[in-house]
Amino acid sequence: MTHAELEAICVAAAEAGAQRLRELFGGPRQISLKGRIDLVTDGDRAAEERILALLHERAPGAAILAEESGASGKGEVRFVVDPLDGTTNYAHGIPIFTCTVAAEEKGVPVAGCTVDPMRGETYRGCRGRGAFLNDAPLRASRAEKLSQSVVCTGFPYEKGGKLGEMIAAFGRFTGAARGTRRLGSAALDLAYVAAGRLDVFYEQGLMPWDVAAGLVLVEEAGGVVSRFDGSPADAEGGEVVACAPALAAEVRGILAESRARPWTP
Repeated sequence: MTHAELEAICVAAAEAGAQRLRELFGGPRQISLKGRIDLVTDGDRAAEERILALLHERAPGAAILAEESGASGKGEVRFVVDPLDGTTNYAHGIPIFTCTVAAEEKGVPVAGCTVDPMRGETYRGCRGRGAFLNDAPLRASRAEKLSQSVVCTGFPYEKGGKLGEMIAAFGRFTGAARGTRRLGSAALDLAYVAAGRLDVFYEQGLMPWDVAAGLVLVEEAGGVVSRFDGSPADAEGGEVVACAPALAAEVRGILAESRARPWTP
């Protein structure tokens, strides 16, 4: 398949999952725990079921990595699926969440789509063909100073001893930037960086389905992505910085300082 064909499948799958989330939002929720505070809802499962059915129909034989059902299939192409990114928001009736699907070749994301069901916004991108919000081209921020910027982050469910580092970074960015935010959906955060709504996004403890589509969106919109130390970001997740090109060095400096000098109570 061409990258454009893979993008079309990602869009169809993400929009199908988003429609199911929209249908269920506002109704009674069935919620269970898959970690100490990590939730899964009937919305996650229903959206993933619809996405997987479409992928099996449109790309039979392709490998799939889905948050709720895990890995299946084999093939040169792998679809990476998060049926509901922002589950805690969804479970609490906060209308900030997304459905996101990406396509990888040899572990590299080549196409992806993130849909905001409640705002009717479809973010889509394809390597070498640009990124779009619905039909409008996306353009990442061209901010040159943190003082002109809005910075966004998220905290993983399992802090793994990193809480002091996270708080230190959030405090330093709050002092340096125009504003700081935490929206609760990494996929949406990356889409907003691609759209120029956010100037910086950083987070650690991420999974492949959190970032695969967003990496394509940001880079195709002219933003830069990396790990905290500036090395290449990859679809395996972990830690990611996405920002306006001129801010990269300053952002990485703050993250390095926060790692070296974490907050302590």
